[in-house]
Amino acid sequence: MPTRRAFLARTGAAVVAIPLGASACTTGTGGTGAGGKDTKALVFGKTDGGTTFVRNYNMFGPATQKSPNSEMIYEPLARVDYNDGAKVKPWLAKSLEFDGAGTTLTVKLRDDVTFSDGKPMTADDVVFSLGIPLKDPSFNVGGTTYERVAKKDATTVTVHWKQPAFSELNQLASIQVPIVPKHIWEGKDLKSWSNPDPVGTGPFTLERFVAQQVTLRARDDYWGGKFALKELKVVPTSGDAVRAQLLRGDVDWALVAWNGAEKEYEAKDPKHHLYQKYATGGTYALFFNTAKAPFDNVHLRRALAMTIPRKDIVATLQRPGTESGPTGLVDEVFGDAILPEYRHKVQPVDAAGAQKELALSGFKVQGGKLVKGGKSYAPKLSFNQDYGWDPYANIMIRSWQKHLGITVKQVGAPGANLFEQQQSGDFDLTINYTLGAGIGGIYSGLSSRAYRPLGEKASTNFGRWKDRATDAALGKLLGANEPAVTKSAGEKLQKIVAEQVPYSPIYNSYWFIAINASHWEGWPAPEHFSYVPFPGLGPDTTLTLMNLKQAAK
Repeated sequence: MPTRRAFLARTGAAVVAIPLGASACTTGTGGTGAGGKDTKALVFGKTDGGTTFVRNYNMFGPATQKSPNSEMIYEPLARVDYNDGAKVKPWLAKSLEFDGAGTTLTVKLRDDVTFSDGKPMTADDVVFSLGIPLKDPSFNVGGTTYERVAKKDATTVTVHWKQPAFSELNQLASIQVPIVPKHIWEGKDLKSWSNPDPVGTGPFTLERFVAQQVTLRARDDYWGGKFALKELKVVPTSGDAVRAQLLRGDVDWALVAWNGAEKEYEAKDPKHHLYQKYATGGTYALFFNTAKAPFDNVHLRRALAMTIPRKDIVATLQRPGTESGPTGLVDEVFGDAILPEYRHKVQPVDAAGAQKELALSGFKVQGGKLVKGGKSYAPKLSFNQDYGWDPYANIMIRSWQKHLGITVKQVGAPGANLFEQQQSGDFDLTINYTLGAGIGGIYSGLSSRAYRPLGEKASTNFGRWKDRATDAALGKLLGANEPAVTKSAGEKLQKIVAEQVPYSPIYNSYWFIAINASHWEGWPAPEHFSYVPFPGLGPDTTLTLMNLKQAAK
């Protein structure tokens, strides 16, 4: 047996040959509104960033408000290939190779990468960047678990874990763990510095920043190749407003779950009006704050989970058949890995079963409140207003009132505010999504290693789940390299999620993407794709934009 075990094939330049380097065009238009004519600009309508943008490109800093789409300026070492079982593959790295124990990862770096100021990316930059989350827990926004990073030579870095970490490479593919230039970042107070003039390895540079529009310019010296488009304009908008902007051609690209898009958008111009969805592998779920009463009670969690009207929610969403099973793993992605008793299982409202669980919890319901031991609780449900979650929250709240008599207050918040509440544990019940690289990535947010006391910022374990059986199964799932062991561990975690309910899956999570291809063509399609055209996925966003060309007139 060799002394070192290749986790991923050495890919070199082939990683970005999908293909990279579309030839530049000399005529055409960007968006006819914000992009203007004859600008070679593509306009992205950002629906989840509020009405104005904040100039803060310090991705590691604790500030909640950050500049939009910084992943076009900064890049990670790896990418997650959602077309290939959510496998982690090299990006800025040339290869990623674990030793036999799975505790030391050798990262061979590409030698052709430069920052936008012309300086080469070296092992010193990588060691510095990966070391930032180790300096202060508040900088660990990507949920990293490695303990040490070291330079081996100018193009080689080693990353060390305390325990086997074969399935934890997704940390290095996170856009929240980017490679930054040491010569600029070193010595800065990362808790207060806003990094207003970012320099990164990514394909774009910041050309202009105003509160209502960010303009990024494609680099001519990007290591991956050249772009036909020259500018990416990011404009703040809303889910309702962006529909009209897409129809007019003022916006080329947006993330929007559009009920009725087939008739209202696609049918009006089937060639150019594209409405796509890509399975993330995870779900939208109800998370319980298990660090505080009454949600530390498993029977109460079960009662609430059993009375979520999932069919009504997906019917309102106009996504029939997308209700989640109890494990939080999506059948179309994970298939036979899901235990037979949970596979293709729809979770109906079980009022009788929920009443039994409520009785076992020891709580009484008086005046809509949960009462036990002389204390009463009035639960609140927190959710993201930017995504228009109000009607779905109402569906859940009405069901809990009807079947359990519990009055739950609706507390909507803008996305940035909600994220801050979830990080600090300032919620009772909340809606969030679960996704990651493979089963390990999806369940890793339940690890006690990511646990933080209430009031301290957690990077992933928002529900403050702390359970020995979960940690044991996660240890095997993430640390073993034998299929039988990881399969068994994954099945144990499925049972924990289904029976102990640290969170309750509601419906399968998709990336919903609307495109007006009147100005730019070459977009991937869900039926045949090598990368997901989702702004926010870093390398996938780069591949999407790099392979576009201006549409023929």
